[in-house]
Amino acid sequence: MNTTAKIYGINGPVITIKNAAGFSMQEMVFVGKLRLIGEVIGINSDLTTIQVYESTTSLRAGEEVIGTDMPISVTLGPGIIGGIFDGIQRPLKKIGERDGYFISRGGSYDSLDTDKEWEVKLVVKKGDKLKSGGIYAVCGETPSVEHRCMLPPGMDGEVVFTAPDGKYKINDTVLKLRTPQGEEKDVTLCHKWPIRTPRPSLEKLELSQPLLTGQRVLDSMFPLAKGGTAAVPGGFGTGKTMIQHQIAKWCDADIIIYVGCGERGNEMTQVLDEFGELVDPRSGKKLTDRTVLIANTSNMPVAAREASIYTGITLAEYYRDMGYDVAMMADSTSRWAEALREISGRLEEMPAEEGFPAYLPSRLAAFYERAGRVTTMCGKLGSVTVIGAVSPQGSDFSEPVTQSTKRFTRCFWALDKSLAYARHYPAVNWNASYTEYAADLSDWYDTNIAPQFSEYRARILRLLGEESALMEIVKLIGSDVLPDDQKLIIEIARVIRIGLLQQNAYHADDTYVPAKKQFLMMKTILHLYDRAKALTDRAVPLSRLFGTGIFDKLTKMKYDIPNDKPEMFDDYIREIDEASSR
Repeated sequence: MNTTAKIYGINGPVITIKNAAGFSMQEMVFVGKLRLIGEVIGINSDLTTIQVYESTTSLRAGEEVIGTDMPISVTLGPGIIGGIFDGIQRPLKKIGERDGYFISRGGSYDSLDTDKEWEVKLVVKKGDKLKSGGIYAVCGETPSVEHRCMLPPGMDGEVVFTAPDGKYKINDTVLKLRTPQGEEKDVTLCHKWPIRTPRPSLEKLELSQPLLTGQRVLDSMFPLAKGGTAAVPGGFGTGKTMIQHQIAKWCDADIIIYVGCGERGNEMTQVLDEFGELVDPRSGKKLTDRTVLIANTSNMPVAAREASIYTGITLAEYYRDMGYDVAMMADSTSRWAEALREISGRLEEMPAEEGFPAYLPSRLAAFYERAGRVTTMCGKLGSVTVIGAVSPQGSDFSEPVTQSTKRFTRCFWALDKSLAYARHYPAVNWNASYTEYAADLSDWYDTNIAPQFSEYRARILRLLGEESALMEIVKLIGSDVLPDDQKLIIEIARVIRIGLLQQNAYHADDTYVPAKKQFLMMKTILHLYDRAKALTDRAVPLSRLFGTGIFDKLTKMKYDIPNDKPEMFDDYIREIDEASSR
């Protein structure tokens, strides 16, 4: 029986009720006459505390709170892909059709379309034994994604009935199962799962494959593994959202989950418009055919913002369990942390650094730990890669959210304000960024791209580090007094920065660059450096080589050499040899 109680106090999104011992922690409740959705977040002998995921304006003390005896959950089944949801999986398209531009409060909405019929094929037969996570039916969710209906974790048994192949709604019974206890259970095309509980898997695997994005500074210099975690910190205007858009468009994940967590509404509108028009380079179909958008903008209720990343990671785990590689973008975890801080303040909890709650690091850890590459319950391989944007005020990377995120992510793409203002895209600072996946992925790159890939990457980073040290000297005494070998380092680093690391998102060939071309670009630049270094070792003036224009030519090879014509790099190698031998 559902517990009921009366509202005792209201403080923004936080309400309290008295003498209500029947509620349980993290239970979903309906609040007030409008049946606003809420969640129990605190219980003591006197008061039960609830956070409400909708605006509490006009709510009054004495209105009724009704328990549901279940936690905040998402509905998992066909119809998720291509959907646009808010932070608690309410369908924004359906709400928009009913309410217009402004979302009304309360009301009951099915997360997924319960009237749509899906062409379903059963892949089990009567008498089969099914275990938790086992696949029992498949249907074409979109032209790009096959949906694999799985038995919910915690359920197993013998199949005693299967419906014939055909069209079914998500709540239709397609299977009957006899549990080990002798109980018969109906199985539909969907089930619910609590958002704060990680979905189980058989085994967590080592990370040995890169998530290729087509962005040279990421793939070649600071690679991210499939199933890994990355932080993208940067101040206002440094391009956090832009870099996440590029990754979402071009990365080699099967499914994209994009969570706009507390971001501006115009940015989410841009995402919706862009993704609706983009053609998926993998399939030639619409990009939305493998994308899920969760939009919780800055003017939406703050408590729902806190729930949105859990909703996103749960959907990601669901498709991982089908055997897909999923990439989840959280933009931005700083807004999520601010929601935690606001609710913590309403609860009058003791604040930690900069007013954030003391449990901020543990919440971030619990979120990022749900990433990984696993053997799923049905024996397939799947992964969830999490890329979280961080928005430190004033580009101060020493603030708590950035520092806590660094502790739990192994890839750090630091965006630099000065690079962004100089129109250097992506504005990833090569001196402040790092990746801990390079050693794990070196075998993959050396085997699948080229045997020298890891060696060339290390040499490029070393040259950039040497340039950074030399520029401190140049600031003091100028570059004219430097010997030729040091001038060469500064000049070749300029070629690396402009020709390799800088990328044009609006250029047909440069917006996405295959890893093979990235390697050939590194090889050509390092070949120029080696030939020029041989000249300086023989005391030949570098001005002769500078005068040939070969350095400037290499800064433009990203535009001049199409992605499908790698043989043109041989002409550049020959030209370098000719220029250095004159």
